[in-house]
Amino acid sequence: MNLSTITSKLKDLQCCVIIPTYNNHKTLKKVLDGVLHYTDDVIVINDGATDSTKAILEGYVQVEQIHLAANKGKGNALRIGFKKAASLGYQYAITIDSDGQHFPEDIPVFVDTLENSENKNLLLIGARNMAQEGVPKKSSFGNKFSNFWFWVETGTWLTDTQSGYRLYPLKELENLKFHTTKFEFEIEVIVKASWNGTEVKNVPVNVLYNEDERVSHFRPFKDFTRISILNTWFVIVTFLYIKPRDLYRKFRKKGLKRFFMEDFLGNQDSPRKKALSIALGIFIGLSPFWGFHTLIVIFLAILLKLNKTIAFVFSNVSLPPFIPFVLYASSKMGQFVLGIEYSYTMKEMTENFEVYKHLKTYLVGSFSLALFSSVILGILGYLILTIFTRKQIAIPHE
Repeated sequence: MNLSTITSKLKDLQCCVIIPTYNNHKTLKKVLDGVLHYTDDVIVINDGATDSTKAILEGYVQVEQIHLAANKGKGNALRIGFKKAASLGYQYAITIDSDGQHFPEDIPVFVDTLENSENKNLLLIGARNMAQEGVPKKSSFGNKFSNFWFWVETGTWLTDTQSGYRLYPLKELENLKFHTTKFEFEIEVIVKASWNGTEVKNVPVNVLYNEDERVSHFRPFKDFTRISILNTWFVIVTFLYIKPRDLYRKFRKKGLKRFFMEDFLGNQDSPRKKALSIALGIFIGLSPFWGFHTLIVIFLAILLKLNKTIAFVFSNVSLPPFIPFVLYASSKMGQFVLGIEYSYTMKEMTENFEVYKHLKTYLVGSFSLALFSSVILGILGYLILTIFTRKQIAIPHE
């Protein structure tokens, strides 16, 4: 694809290039010249640079420039750039770092991917080869760490979640609320975009780590701590709100019958995997981890690669109306296992159950009941699902 074609496609897609910069005077000019080779639709955010950045930018009058009085962080600079781009009518923005690690020659990769994608609600992240020579070990480790938590939070596995070389759908970002202003913003934006229905995927790009020219402003302790706190919060939100929300939306959209047939019985998972998911849901639902059932069952379903929907549904065996019965059955099971006996009516279980007095009995009974029920219902589920699957296979296709 020739240069004029790329320039034309950038115009057709209403795509600009945003360059946040802070004290990168050694590489800024090279990056700008490389980007301007493809497009004049460029926005530079000078994030309070104290070097010769401002003087360099005086030579680029054709470039839209925003000069901030003080350095407030890359996330803040990007957010300002997005607002400016949207106000100028752009639909998409490619972001490229000014430290020289990214190659403007990779801009066509983003353009081609967006143009050829049926889904235009797309956020692209340039995937660097983190195994190549010269890549700092701290960058490689941080990227693997970030990739894992993004997968936990969204269910999408990426090979690079920290690259600043990206393409953003600006209209979709307008619907999101952001709270971070530093490096952690680049995590916040992709997680929230994914939660909101934007497809997030990688595209291959080249990378250069030239320590003689490159100036990194990433502060390992402070910024890694910020990112860790953000991911901790996102994991909590994922398990307590996002996963149940998505399941509920699917249920409402399809209705009970269709949801049961398609997402449960009609799911492509094997009867064995479905049965194990049932067993996991029952076990966690009957366990004494009150208040954490959803968090635990979805985490374990992801970790064990089981069906999250099935595990979550069956974990709701301990919904509030069923709690007295679960407590009563756990108490009776504990008495049986420990060989002791005391009497409680169902009314006393709900109004005056001395749980601490009989805590050992309850805990033993709770785990025993959870184990026994999960095994029995898991086996029963496997038999039923196996029969159902065989009948489905036996039905001739027209």
